[in-house]
Amino acid sequence: MNTTSKSLFDSYDMRGLILKNRMVMAPMTRARAIHETYMPTPIMEEYYGQRAGAGLIISEGIVVSKMANGNINIPGIFNEEQTLAWKKIVQKVHAKGGKIFAQLWHVGRISHPSVLDGKLPLAPSALNPGATAFTFNGRQETVTPKAMTVEEIKETVEDFKNAAKNAMIAGFDGVEVHDANGYLIQQFLSTSANHRTDLYGGNIENRSRFLLETIDAISAVVEKERIGVRLNPEMDQVSGIDIDQETRDTYAYLADKLNEIKLAYVHLTGSGPALKGEDRAIKMMEIAHKFRKTYTGNIILNNGFDKETGQQAIAEGVADLISYGILYLTNPDLEIRFKHQLPLNEFRPGLNYENKAEGYTDYPFYESYTEKPAIQHILKD
Repeated sequence: MNTTSKSLFDSYDMRGLILKNRMVMAPMTRARAIHETYMPTPIMEEYYGQRAGAGLIISEGIVVSKMANGNINIPGIFNEEQTLAWKKIVQKVHAKGGKIFAQLWHVGRISHPSVLDGKLPLAPSALNPGATAFTFNGRQETVTPKAMTVEEIKETVEDFKNAAKNAMIAGFDGVEVHDANGYLIQQFLSTSANHRTDLYGGNIENRSRFLLETIDAISAVVEKERIGVRLNPEMDQVSGIDIDQETRDTYAYLADKLNEIKLAYVHLTGSGPALKGEDRAIKMMEIAHKFRKTYTGNIILNNGFDKETGQQAIAEGVADLISYGILYLTNPDLEIRFKHQLPLNEFRPGLNYENKAEGYTDYPFYESYTEKPAIQHILKD
C-alpha cells in the first residue's frame, strides 16, 4: 500500500476553505435545544466553542422544518429566531479560530406522531422501519408513515433550501446534507424503503432524484464548494434499511454524479450488524477505497477511528479528513491530546441526551486536571 507523509495535524485546503488540521468533529445529536421552539441554547454555544480546535466542526443534525423532526429537544434553523441563536454559536466558534458547517436534517419515517403534533411521519413509501424514536415518553416504536406526495417532496426540497439560506445568514462556513443513518434522503435511495413507481422511485436515477434536486436547490443559496453530503453506502439491517446490489449500484451512480457537482466533500460513515465484531475503521477504509474508484473529491471518513487508524487513512490517501464523534464529545481538546500523546477522558454514555451541562460541557480540557508544568508549553502549541 502506497503511503505519504500527510498527517492528521496538517492544515488542509478544502476547496478554498483553509482548515487548521485534518481532524473533523462529527455531527452528534445531544438534545440540548428547547423542544417547543427548536431554539438552540446558550449551553450549545459553550459546547461548540470548546471544540473549535478541530479543523472543521459539523454541527449536530438541525431539522429543516417541524415535520423533519424525530426526537425531543432538537434544534431547528427554519425561522429567524433560530437563525439568530445559531449566529451566536457560529460567532463563538469563529472567535476561537474554528470553522463550522451546519448539518441539515430530515429524519423521515424515523419519527413518531408525539413529536410531530400528532401527524404521521413522512417517507417515500408507507413502510414502517421497525425502529424507535426518542420522545418525552422514552423510546417509542415507529409507526407506518405517510407516503409523500410529489407536492410534499417539492415542499421538503424547499425546506432544505430555506434552512441552507438561514445557515448562511447565521454565518456558517457551509452546510452538510444528511443522507445517512436511515433518515429521509437515504430512505429514497434504498430499495427496501422506497417502493415508489413515479419519478422518485423504481430505478436508480429516480431514487437518486430527491437528493440531487435538494443539492441543486441548496446551490442556489450556497456555493457548491461549501456543500457537503453525508452518505452511508453499506448501511444494512438498521432502521428498515437493507442493502442489496441495486442499492450499491445507486451509490456508485451517486459517486459519479457528485463528482461532477464538485462539492466541498462527501462524508462517508457506516453502521449495522456487518460492522460488529470487526475493526470498524478498517471496514470504513475498504468502503472508501471503493468510493475512490469514481469519486475524486474530498472525502471525510467516519466511524471507529482513533489517532493511529485516522493517520493510516490519511497516509494511504483513502481519506482527506477524519471525523471523530464520541472522542470529540469527551475530549474538547482532542487535537492537542492526539498530537502530544496525552490521555483521554472517559466517556459517560448515560448522559448523552440529558438536557444539562453534565456529560456535555463538563468534560475537562487536559490542563484542567493536571499540575504538571512540563506540559504547559505544548498545550499552547
